Amino acid sequence: MTATPIPATFPLGDRVVNRMGYGAMQLAGPGVFGPPKDRDAAIAVLREAVASGVNHIDTSDFYGPHVTNLIIREALHPYPADLTIVTKVGAVRGPDASWNPAQSPAELTRAVHDNLRNLGVDVLDVVNLRAMGDNRQPVEGSIAEAFTTLVELQRQGLIRHLGLSNVTAAQIEEAQSIAAVVCVQNLFNLVQREDDRLIDALADRGLPYVPFFPLGGFSPLQSATLSEVAQSLDATPMQVALAWLLKRSPNVLLIPGTSSLKHLRENLAAAELVLPAEALDRLNGMI
Repeated sequence: MTATPIPATFPLGDRVVNRMGYGAMQLAGPGVFGPPKDRDAAIAVLREAVASGVNHIDTSDFYGPHVTNLIIREALHPYPADLTIVTKVGAVRGPDASWNPAQSPAELTRAVHDNLRNLGVDVLDVVNLRAMGDNRQPVEGSIAEAFTTLVELQRQGLIRHLGLSNVTAAQIEEAQSIAAVVCVQNLFNLVQREDDRLIDALADRGLPYVPFFPLGGFSPLQSATLSEVAQSLDATPMQVALAWLLKRSPNVLLIPGTSSLKHLRENLAAAELVLPAEALDRLNGMI
């Protein structure tokens, strides 16, 4: 019996993107703050990603701050016609590299203009409102004022589509009552699956779910089961973790980040990795 093919693409806004995308966060310095050690290497990673078929890049002007967007502009501008760049607003970085809420109308408007300037575009493809919540987990509470600010900027022609990040199901409903939401970006990976039901609900609506920290983020996934499955498939644990996410639901879009060409190639190869039923059962049973 052959495995069911995993869809390679999914709609994002008014475009169809490859489900294996790229997250630019790691192009900044340590702690996502300051410049990278090797700017030329960062540029090379971006160019190879796009040359390899990546047409969905996730970024933010508070990565660095400003660092990743300026590198993206240097590496890829003028941008390919099919490239979708998704950015996010709602935070600023302190001089101590802290992550601080920036949700007022003035702060959000400034952030949108910063992204426009540093990416070198007249309109942003997708802007996610990043609710700050509690660290990396969403917290209930109205996001109407902040989202309405972005809707007004969209009406001004500065944003094509709006998305959400680090939000609850109720906050998604609240935003959708104000304007169309084209994607949701929350924490989800092989061992952190609190959004299982949300993924399925969004899939029923044809909306993409974009897991941030798909490989664990600042604390990479560690599991004996994951390592054993990877060894049995002659793959890396991170490739298996990405393949599992692609298998999870056709509306899952991946944005693994790296500043290494080697790891970029490994990540992209995960899209071709087939997980046998036995391996899938072991991975599904990890929590």
